[in-house]
Amino acid sequence: MKHILQMVVNNENVEIAVEPWWTLLDVLRDQIELTGSKKGCDHGDCGACTVLLDGQPVVSCNMLAVQANGRSVTTIEGLLSGSRLHPLQQAFVEHGAVQCGFCTPGMIISAVALLNENPSPNEDEVRAAIQGNLCRCTGYSKIVEAILSVAKA
Repeated sequence: MKHILQMVVNNENVEIAVEPWWTLLDVLRDQIELTGSKKGCDHGDCGACTVLLDGQPVVSCNMLAVQANGRSVTTIEGLLSGSRLHPLQQAFVEHGAVQCGFCTPGMIISAVALLNENPSPNEDEVRAAIQGNLCRCTGYSKIVEAILSVAKA
C-alpha cells in the first residue's frame, strides 16, 4: 500500500505516492527525475547520493523516502540559481576538482553543509566534512582547494 509523501524538494512542494520500502534516493531519481544524486554503492558508504535534509547532509540511499515526509530536501540541482552555478559548483570546475564526476554531487552537497555551518573552515575541517564522500579519481587535493577557495571568497 502506497503512502502519500509531502516534502519540499529544491524549494518546491512535492506530493507523491511512495511504497514504504522506497529509498529517498530512488524517489528523487526515479519518481521526481532529479538524477544529479548518484546511486554508487547503494549501502551508504560512498556518499555519491548525499543530499541535504533540513540543511543536514544525509546519504539518501540509506533513508526511506517516508522519513522525509514534511521535511525539506536539497539536491545538487537545487543549488543552481537559474542557469548560474552555485559558487562551489563553479569552483569545482575552475580547480579541476571534477574528473569522472560521479562523486561530485555528493561532494558539493557535503561542502555546502560545511560552509553553511562554518564559513571559514581550515583544510582539516574541510577534509573531515567530506570524509564520507569517496572519490576514485582526484586524490582529493583539488576538491579541498576548490572548497577552500569558496570559503576565502
